[in-house]
Amino acid sequence: MTVSSAPGKVYLFGEHAVVYGEPAVPCAIERRATVTVDARSDDHIRVQARDLSLDGFTVEYAGDTAERPDVDVPEGLVDAAMGYIDAAVEQARDAADAPDAGFDITVESEIPLGAGLGSSAAVVVAGIDAATRELGVELSKEEIADRAYRAEYDVQDGQASRADTFCSAMGGAVRVEGDDCRCIETPNLPFVVGFDGGAGDTGELVAGVRDLRAEYGFAADTVESIGDIVRAGEERLYDADPDSEPTADLLAELGRLMDFDHGLLEALGVSSRTLDNMVWAAREAGAHGAKLTGAGGGGCIVALDETPETRTALRYTAECRDAFRAELDREGVRVESAGDGTAAADRGDA
Repeated sequence: MTVSSAPGKVYLFGEHAVVYGEPAVPCAIERRATVTVDARSDDHIRVQARDLSLDGFTVEYAGDTAERPDVDVPEGLVDAAMGYIDAAVEQARDAADAPDAGFDITVESEIPLGAGLGSSAAVVVAGIDAATRELGVELSKEEIADRAYRAEYDVQDGQASRADTFCSAMGGAVRVEGDDCRCIETPNLPFVVGFDGGAGDTGELVAGVRDLRAEYGFAADTVESIGDIVRAGEERLYDADPDSEPTADLLAELGRLMDFDHGLLEALGVSSRTLDNMVWAAREAGAHGAKLTGAGGGGCIVALDETPETRTALRYTAECRDAFRAELDREGVRVESAGDGTAAADRGDA
């Protein structure tokens, strides 16, 4: 049995625009998805998901997964079990040259599902790492990130970017522009996250921005302006001392850029009343800046504030279901518990 975990993320800047080749800066946060993998003697996949719904659920399947199992849970949660995890399994099988490997898989997550904190990326990254290790193969973080991106790309019908999976695998702050991905040294930024308890439809929101860009030139310009915000923000990060606490000037400048970014995302139609109300609650509490994070439509906002005021204000905001401080995770994917490495040999696949 092998256990791996991977962090979620917040976007400092750049969501949606990254789909069109503009840069983005996501930051890994110390909220993790943990995947436990135990090799089986057949080719079946059994998935037990905890913490993804009130009651959790279990799905078992083999071969073609086009037919949905008859389970009494929302369709989106079944997709999470059968889509992202199945794609992670296929990547692990390919990496280990074990096409018929079967697994018992347990997924546990501290990351709200579909809320803009990279839950699917964290599950895929941790799943690939745990499954390949269980088959006796240890991949580099870079290869895990690449394979996780390919898994998300397939599940999301080509709408995925490398940002979420690269950030989850590598940890820390990263810069992603197309296929160019690299880590950024940054101070430990004081993130506060507010969660409205909901989730947006990522595919629908991405399609809405795409339609706006096609119809209006100024919408395309708005997307490019988000890229300009990212470039301005990363310049400030490059000038900062990663080994010191962030200065007041740095936080103020990053906060102003976050506010600009949220305004542009709102203009593109991907915010919501609940997200906007949480953003304004954070700003009025004294946050340096606040914006939605992820696809939008519902889910989470991220604010910069080193004091307790923003978290307190969010907890007293009607639209906010939860508010928490999110430390920067610098580690990325990690193995929590390794098996004895005999699973592949026992199967005769390696």
